[in-house]
Amino acid sequence: MNSASDKLVRPGSTGGLRHVALYCDRLEDSERFYVELLGMTVEWRPDTDNVYLTSGNDNLALHRKPEGYQMSGDQRLDHIGFIIRDMDAVDVWHEFFVANGVKIMAVPRTHRDGARSFYCHDPEGVTVQLIYHPPISSN
Repeated sequence: MNSASDKLVRPGSTGGLRHVALYCDRLEDSERFYVELLGMTVEWRPDTDNVYLTSGNDNLALHRKPEGYQMSGDQRLDHIGFIIRDMDAVDVWHEFFVANGVKIMAVPRTHRDGARSFYCHDPEGVTVQLIYHPPISSN
């Protein structure tokens, strides 16, 4: 057993944040948003209450909200983001979402760090950011 004075060495770096799981009241609507509008594909559907989506290098799990589970109180998740590979494409995505009736929260803008993004809501009201972020958009 380690004593409080023992120092633990971090095992190394992680592979990055590539998995998010969301509870959904309207699972089918959420799946349509992420698949039909954002272009994710279904990776695995173990049953009618769960679906796992991917863009090829990530995993988004959509879980039907359990009966009796209360999704209320303070929200700790501010937003989730999808990386866009080209700055000009941010505006194209914005136009596409507007044409498809997606609720836009903030129109495209360029940030001080050279990133460009906009915010919208998915069918559950989760804030989604589409962002061109120079340090990671080319990866």
